[in-house]
Parts: sequence; C-alpha cells; structure tokens
Amino acid sequence: MAEGLIMFVRPSDPPGVRRETCGRPASPDDEVYLVDSGGNVVPDGEPGELIVRGPYTLRGYYNVPEYNARTFTPDGFYCSGDLMRRHPSGNYIVEGRKKDLINRGGEKISAEEIENLILSHPAVLNVACVPMPDPVLGERMCAFVIPKPARTLTLGELTSFLTDRGLAKFKLPERLELTDDLPLSKFGKVAKNVLTKQIAEKIQAAI
Repeated sequence: MAEGLIMFVRPSDPPGVRRETCGRPASPDDEVYLVDSGGNVVPDGEPGELIVRGPYTLRGYYNVPEYNARTFTPDGFYCSGDLMRRHPSGNYIVEGRKKDLINRGGEKISAEEIENLILSHPAVLNVACVPMPDPVLGERMCAFVIPKPARTLTLGELTSFLTDRGLAKFKLPERLELTDDLPLSKFGKVAKNVLTKQIAEKIQAAI
C-alpha cells in the first residue's frame, strides 16, 4: 500500500502458502492487527480490517486533520479499510475492502470473495455483486453478470455452482441481473454505487 506497509511471502513458505497468501510484514517492528467494527481484535481465521503501525507507515496526511481523525486511531494505527484474515502459517489473505461488504441480517459478506468464485463459472465474463434493500434482513446480494458470448445463466444454475464449491448458503446471491456491461467510475473501476441505486429503483418499481 502507498501508506507504507509491505508484506511478502518467503522462499521458505510452503508452495500452497505462497500461492494463497500475500505474505507477512517486512519488518519485525510492524504492528499489525485485524479488528472488527468495534475495534476488537478478531480471532485467527476470521476477517477483520487491517490496522497497522510501523517504522515506515505514515502517521498522517498533510493538512487534513478531520480526515486523519477518521483514518488513524488515537495511538497512531493506520486504518486501511482492507479486509484480511490471518492464515495458520502466520501470513495474511486479502478478503476485500471494508466498504465492499453486504450486511445480510448481521452477517457480513465480502462481495469480492463471491465475485472471485462467480468469475470461475464457464459462462461468466465479468461480475459485480452489490447489496439490494430488503425489509427483513436489511440487505441481500444481487449479482450483475456479463455472460460470455452465446452463453446464458440462471440464478439456480449460479447458486448450484457456488454451493458445489462449498459456499455457505447465507453468502449465495439472491438475485441475478444479466447485463451487457458494467458502469465504470472515472478511475476505471466498476461503479457499484450506480448498480446499487439501479437495483434499488428496480425493486421499488416492482412493489
């Protein structure tokens, strides 16, 4: 990350660990924790936001005190917004971004985790998973999918594919929208806020 922390795998790590993880901190003086929304350290194996303090991690941004107050803890840890979990090897695995979570009845689902699985479906060219409003659970997941040429996909086929790969039932998409393209932000990333608004308006119109 540009803010300072460097992680890498070591040659002595087993091949599976080198493939599955982004490594561990470069310096023994890097202080790394994964925390929940209340700032509590999560158990090993559970996803949490990466917070870090170390000899080469910045202490604040220039001349933006209000932003610094939100981005750094009082004792100087940088709150990255990255979701990670600690592998049994001691290395770390990236799970996605804190802002890219879907809150289904209190269960936090990483959109990136589901997108990566959906991308392995032979009929899928690209995908974006976003929250859609639900009166009972607050949010459910909608998958916007660009199918490959001459291919199509149903929600049942998609959920069966994901279930066969061991995905927990509460993480399954509950709506599928096939589309020809995905809106992009000015930085070239999928504009998920546009898709979230689009599906919310579609649901509202159907009521």
